Amino acid sequence: MAEFDDFARTLLEEAKHFFEKAQTETSKEGKAAYLHAALIVAFCSLEAHINAIAEEFLLRRELSVLERSVLEEREFKLQDGEFVLTDNLKMYRLTDRIEFLHKRFSGKAIDRTAPWWGELKKAIDYRNSLGHPKEAHEISAEIAKAALEAVLDCLQVLYKAIYHRGYPPKPRGLDSIMTF
Repeated sequence: MAEFDDFARTLLEEAKHFFEKAQTETSKEGKAAYLHAALIVAFCSLEAHINAIAEEFLLRRELSVLERSVLEEREFKLQDGEFVLTDNLKMYRLTDRIEFLHKRFSGKAIDRTAPWWGELKKAIDYRNSLGHPKEAHEISAEIAKAALEAVLDCLQVLYKAIYHRGYPPKPRGLDSIMTF
């Protein structure tokens, strides 16, 4: 588990470093590529963090089949009069999983009026426009920065709610420890 946590953090550090590289890149194409990478890898990191948290809680025996379905992203069905998990993939929206983790393991609903939540939803839209393009999109430095900050804020909120402490890399903000 610790290795996967480290991987999730490394992805976030890579995303932040891509953002830093975009700030010093002189070519328009290079800047765009770094900003795209920063945005996409930031969400890879967020998904990895969510999966790591989910894996940790899957060790609990008291979870219902539906709760396990959300955590494992597996379908469930009725079999012999009871719900069971199948081996089939069942994707849940990232925001649904975030809300579920927060509510289930802190007892409190996420504040959907908080600025970071709105920024996260906007950032997801930008990520989707890159990941599933139907037209060309320009990702500005402001958009990438807001997305990275939203990911960091989301992790901060989840860590405080679930673990009663902040997300350890949060104090560094957008400063990466990467040197490549």
